Amino acid sequence: MIRRVLAQCTVSELKRAEEWYSALFDRGPDARPMPGLLEWHLGDTFGLQVWSEPDRAGRSTVVFEETDLDAAAARATKAGVPHDGPQPGGGARILPLADPDGNRVVFSGK
Repeated sequence: MIRRVLAQCTVSELKRAEEWYSALFDRGPDARPMPGLLEWHLGDTFGLQVWSEPDRAGRSTVVFEETDLDAAAARATKAGVPHDGPQPGGGARILPLADPDGNRVVFSGK
């Protein structure tokens, strides 16, 4: 039985990625399970791993369902993350972002 999901983004520079994701989530990582790996535990059963793997960096996509997409956009703006605001997508609205390596980080919601 699967009990937990950790999405993963691969990055080229872990320090730069830690700064970006910490600003986006308004807090630092919850765990550093091993060298080159950061984890944000965003709920009891889900989270995000950021893994240093320069050869694969920038080829990841993660999607988070957000209860308040406008608030997520405001948090991204406050964190200095450029975006075009929420837009239609997939029968709801989405807020597409890109980390410094070009990984897609998409928030979806109403």
